[in-house]
Amino acid sequence: MSNSSPQRIAVMMHASLPEAADEAEQICQFLKLRGRECACASFSDDKFRLRVQSGQFDLVIALGGDGTMLRASRLCAQPGIPILGINLGHFGFLAEAPRTEWPDRLTRLLEGDYRLERRMMLRAEHWRADTMLAHWLLLNEVVVCRGAAVRPIRVSAWVDHEPLTSYVADGLIAASATGSTAYALAAGGPILPPETRNIVIVPVAPHLSMDRAIVLAEGAQVVFRVHGQTPQAVFSGDGQTPIPLQDGDAIHTQADEHTALFVRFQAPGIFYRNLTMYMEQNPTAGIAL
Repeated sequence: MSNSSPQRIAVMMHASLPEAADEAEQICQFLKLRGRECACASFSDDKFRLRVQSGQFDLVIALGGDGTMLRASRLCAQPGIPILGINLGHFGFLAEAPRTEWPDRLTRLLEGDYRLERRMMLRAEHWRADTMLAHWLLLNEVVVCRGAAVRPIRVSAWVDHEPLTSYVADGLIAASATGSTAYALAAGGPILPPETRNIVIVPVAPHLSMDRAIVLAEGAQVVFRVHGQTPQAVFSGDGQTPIPLQDGDAIHTQADEHTALFVRFQAPGIFYRNLTMYMEQNPTAGIAL
């Protein structure tokens, strides 16, 4: 593994993690002592985000858990800036370095001893009739599901402009390979290799509907259209704040042209061993089996 050594580095953190600011300062001092430019801020700092999006940095170091890595990917994919995740959270499956090991990993980074893992991003669009109301760049998944009412919703799925099937279910997920190990996995979906560019459709608690996940061909386009106003369906991308949907609204999903770049120090095959370890230990519950 041999890559260029980054010179201008941004250290970004989850604003609600009290220890993150001190850790960020330590990392910046470490990098500055080795001749690198470094600045740190939280992901809620809009001015700093604009600096990242305008390409003022060669690398973003993200301090936090998996939620922080999702934020970083949405910020860095379009300008094509690599991300190194340092785990300060509970799960941290997407992060590359534990909190206690960042000096060693940063030394390797500055020596160019790393590889870049390319993760497909999703583009999701909210359509009402012939009008696109909003669009998002996402790493994990698109979810159309029931809102507050504890009743299933009706959603039809289309693939490449052809009808697939209709679902009566709690929800429907369209996930990337990265998202296949998140909500989609919890709903019974398959695990996709991390760098594949496929979308998997997974129903959530289907009732008298197709109950199998479907892996689509690379480049496929997916449309979820909701039917009926009661209960009201909602849309969420990467677990962000749900958006209410009206009868007939559609969520269009496809692979985006931009790619998230994750800094990795381990061989690609380690992904499966790490996944098995996390699933067996279930660190989000604090239980080690």
